[in-house]
Amino acid sequence: MKLVQTHSKIFIPGSLDAEKSLARTTHLAIGAHQDDLEIMAVDGILECFQRYDKWFTGVVLTDGRGSPRSGVYADYTDEEMMAIRIIEQENAARIGDYSAQIFLDYPSSAVKDRSDQDPVHDLENIIRATSPEVIYTHNLADKHLTHIGVAVKTVQAVRNLNPGERPKKLYGCEVWRTLDWVMDDEKAAFNCSRKVSLQTALLGVFDSQVSGGKRYDLATMGRRVANATYFASHDTDETTGLTFAMDLTPLIENPSMDIVSYVQGFISRFAKNVETLIESVL
Repeated sequence: MKLVQTHSKIFIPGSLDAEKSLARTTHLAIGAHQDDLEIMAVDGILECFQRYDKWFTGVVLTDGRGSPRSGVYADYTDEEMMAIRIIEQENAARIGDYSAQIFLDYPSSAVKDRSDQDPVHDLENIIRATSPEVIYTHNLADKHLTHIGVAVKTVQAVRNLNPGERPKKLYGCEVWRTLDWVMDDEKAAFNCSRKVSLQTALLGVFDSQVSGGKRYDLATMGRRVANATYFASHDTDETTGLTFAMDLTPLIENPSMDIVSYVQGFISRFAKNVETLIESVL
């Protein structure tokens, strides 16, 4: 597998070589930053953890050098922050029993640049090398522009593949903006009730973010519990943790479908539901 940038890196936690580790992948997650995968793609991590027939591989597109920092990390340079975040992501790959962890090491500006197709070409090659059944990426209603850039480039990369090379499912997952507003019959809801200690460990390994000023560990686990409790208003809880995703599969099954219109459809149906409920009691 050839990657555009010579400083991109493939980390293999196990004993297999890179080619075999990539080839056995069944669940692939494509995120913007170090720690995004553990927040948004926990379904794939749990599904594959300590399995011999399912394997999780992560891809991080950006170098992570621009993250906010405080406390012990307040005086870290961008280069030092980038290095520590790579170490943290590698540690997560070890803890989570990933098959491989890929660092593409692009600046955020490249991911947000519609004319820069290098990340798209890298993603095409990665998807061909891994042939995953499922891909998780950011959702297209996220409020972080770099996340949206990653999601768009992921859709573009899959669309550039031959139909037989595309995954069966593509999900856009929660990070910056919850997806509880998506209509219940349209949202993908993943049960993450199991292996809570593993989930906590994966989030806590990113100390440069957690103790550096952002309690992603508490916020993420809290969101999962809240999703489970507030999922159904008239039923008792069936799970103790849920993550939500927007099903982006239609965008890769029909490459001519307009991305903006597809996402606007979710928003329009939500708005109509709100209107209908209010009018029903006026």
